[in-house]
Amino acid sequence: DIGYAKLAFLPAHVGLYSSFVPPLVYAMMGSSRDIAIGPVAVVSLLLGTLLQEEIDPVKSPYEYSRLAFTATFFAGITQAMLGFFRLGFIIEFLSHAAIVGFMAGAAVTIALQQLKGFLGIKKFTKKSDIISVMESVWGNVHHGWNYQTILIGASFLAFLLTTKYIAKKNKKLFWVSAIAPLISVVISTFCVYITRADKQGVAIVKDIKQGINPPSFHLIYWSGPYLAKGFRIGVVAGMVALTEAIAIGRTFAAMKDYQIDGNKEMVALGTMNIVGSMTSCYVATGSFSRSAVNYVAGCKTAVSNVVMAIVVMLTLLLITPLFKYTPNAILASIIINAVVSLVDYETAYLIWKVDKMDFVALLGAFFGVVFASVEYGLLIAVAISLGKILLQVTRPRTALLGNLPRTTIYRNVEQYPEAAKVPGVMIVRVDSAIYFTNSNYVKERILRWLRDEEDQQQEQKLSKTEFLIVELSPVTDIDTSGIHALEELLKALEKRKIQLILANPGPAVIQKLRSAKFTELIGDDKIFLSVGDAVKKFAPKSALNV
Repeated sequence: DIGYAKLAFLPAHVGLYSSFVPPLVYAMMGSSRDIAIGPVAVVSLLLGTLLQEEIDPVKSPYEYSRLAFTATFFAGITQAMLGFFRLGFIIEFLSHAAIVGFMAGAAVTIALQQLKGFLGIKKFTKKSDIISVMESVWGNVHHGWNYQTILIGASFLAFLLTTKYIAKKNKKLFWVSAIAPLISVVISTFCVYITRADKQGVAIVKDIKQGINPPSFHLIYWSGPYLAKGFRIGVVAGMVALTEAIAIGRTFAAMKDYQIDGNKEMVALGTMNIVGSMTSCYVATGSFSRSAVNYVAGCKTAVSNVVMAIVVMLTLLLITPLFKYTPNAILASIIINAVVSLVDYETAYLIWKVDKMDFVALLGAFFGVVFASVEYGLLIAVAISLGKILLQVTRPRTALLGNLPRTTIYRNVEQYPEAAKVPGVMIVRVDSAIYFTNSNYVKERILRWLRDEEDQQQEQKLSKTEFLIVELSPVTDIDTSGIHALEELLKALEKRKIQLILANPGPAVIQKLRSAKFTELIGDDKIFLSVGDAVKKFAPKSALNV
């Protein structure tokens, strides 16, 4: 919590506040039994990046905190409204591939940001892209690095990674990895205290404000220019936080075989952040690493969040002074160790093998975050995901069908090379609803296939096509543009003296065709239950061969 607060350029105690009130609210309202609530790396980075573009956290820490609470309030409003109006489908516009790329890019960016604390650099860039960070790191190599800090950071990072490896190899030893950060903090704090390494340039946390969350309702910007800025930042942070929480909730619900109510989750997360913004918290959401520890430890209900909140409350009330000598390097090591698991290279490789377009979305999101910024990476991820949807909507799959030998089954000739074309009949299947976005493409694609077929028939001196059968079973819906395209297709076929036949139109499609009087235009005798029935009537010789 302390480390993530620093990642968002907020005081350390705000991180602890955000693991006290929000979990209590979620425990009362949420539907997931396993999700653990608190600050997370990606949202902290995103919030810190966007907030510092508006206010300098070093020069104006008070105003910066006010804007953070304002953004948290609007993040909560966004999440709650999406759930209340059942608009959760909006977050589905971020594809799985885009999320994998975005998370991996964010992990790299977060790890790079930790180099300031890990290397003990005092003057560090405010930009998050890899080029600016590397310039800042290597620009300080001769006079800015603190080698005592590096020794502390590297030693404990090696320890943390080792415990993570042990826990991965032996699931029963999960507690070793779970308790390792706390052990690291205790040991490193003790070492700094007894050696007074802070006098040698080792940066420490210093004083953490003692006591539970003070009210912050009066600190939220209710007017002025920062109101709109807080709204913009809050909407973006709220959507990312929501995407992460819902994904985590669904993952653990599937593992334990129960259902979560997506809209209820959104309202719970939103209410939690609205209350949090009024009690000195910044955006909290479901944490995968916390939830994983929660799950393996054997939690059964959301009461685990209450237990966690009580522990944080006791920390705030009793032991925050003990963190005074905690070195920043150990916080950097803990965060680097935490974000390593966000780079899911196995899933990335699987996406590459399965769908190259999805992999492009993954790379776009990854490089956008690493080389530009978190918000640009997010925009690229959404843009590529939407672009893929538009491409699929405007260019639906269509297939030429042939007859499987000794059956009445008709399948794609590319998928089944043994499927034989029926002489004098061309059979086409449209694998999508026909709307204004794709109706012209579907018509042109069918006519292009027809032209190719006619050219082939002339070359090989085969019998001409007399019937075009359009298999409509995958077509779930059609609009007026789609019906108009069918009318134009009918006219084009009549000029070629080819009869149009429809096979197996669904209830929604046939109802609209009848309402538009297209069935009267084509004739009820040209609409069949299956392709086999149509072939049997119009190409009986071919049907007999079957």
